[in-house]
Amino acid sequence: MTSRPTSTHTTVRRLVALDIDGTLLDVDGKVPSGTVGALDLVRAAGHKVVLSSGRSLPGLIPIAVRLGLTDGWAVGSNGAVTVRLDPAAPSGYDVVAARTFDPGPVIRRAMDLVPAVRVAVEEVGWGWRTGTPFEPGELNGQQKLALLDDLTAQPATRIVLAGPGIRRYTDALAATGVTVAPMGADWADITALDVNKAVALDDIRKHLRIPADCTVAVGDGINDLTMLEWAGRSVAMGHAPAIVRSAADETTGTIADSGVLPVLRSLVPDVDSSLPPVAAQIATAEASAPGPVVLRVWHGTGPDLSRCEAWTLQAGQWVRHAPIPSGVGITMRAIETAALEAGLPFPRGDEGRRRAQWRSVNGNGPAGFELPLSDL
Repeated sequence: MTSRPTSTHTTVRRLVALDIDGTLLDVDGKVPSGTVGALDLVRAAGHKVVLSSGRSLPGLIPIAVRLGLTDGWAVGSNGAVTVRLDPAAPSGYDVVAARTFDPGPVIRRAMDLVPAVRVAVEEVGWGWRTGTPFEPGELNGQQKLALLDDLTAQPATRIVLAGPGIRRYTDALAATGVTVAPMGADWADITALDVNKAVALDDIRKHLRIPADCTVAVGDGINDLTMLEWAGRSVAMGHAPAIVRSAADETTGTIADSGVLPVLRSLVPDVDSSLPPVAAQIATAEASAPGPVVLRVWHGTGPDLSRCEAWTLQAGQWVRHAPIPSGVGITMRAIETAALEAGLPFPRGDEGRRRAQWRSVNGNGPAGFELPLSDL
């Protein structure tokens, strides 16, 4: 049996805002090895991981699924769209906020300044209306051609302006009453005035009742500047432009070095690195919780578990502390084995007698079972 973790510190719950491209995904669209496991541990420690991306939803949601982030919160379109991730929802999410503006003035100004400009207007959850076609991969989601009157007919969450040297006209475009995020010399993302990643993240922070200084952000792009300035602890990726690195409190390794990993590891208690994923997450939850811990599990339609969570005792009441992501899809016996591997005091007894340690619990949804992990 692995010895029980010696860490006794309680982890302060934090909101952890993570950019996607260049932070969690490399230029080839690959997630660096170890990233998903590190995210699982961060969540098991009770932190709230929030993806914060320039991507529109058709590009963001598949990445969230790849990362195992199918519930919680996400920010897309540079802060214009906030969603509540929910695997039970038809599209895997519910739109909580869509911050819109009148796209007409900035589109017309762009066409005056750069006659060859290409324009795309976002349709949330689907794709884009475009004046001229964009190449595959330039935009997330589908495209449909539209006339100028159609592009400007209704409020938009975000538009893309792509044209030679468009970045030179950032100030002139912003003067129409919008936020301009230049993403390259020939590309600019446009959102409503004063809409950015930081604004959207702060709304989530307030909803979650997380103190402003208990926020962490990691990013690498110009569109991450507001997010880095907002965070209590800000970290720039090592390959980020100098202006981004200078805005952050810290600089980590590049995406090629999996630079986000040491940041994620710094947010969790020390546990035995040789533990299997479920045992490591259980040990992390127990070590980070502010009080005694129990595991609560719920079955799906078969013997495998559909939910697995750590709950902790605070002020005389049991409250949800953290998910155990790798506990979903396994059995109660596997949970027992993982708890023993983690060196925790329960369950006790010989093989075949452990079931006596499980208690039935009722809550929202189907009945579940509870396994104590701490001496009460």
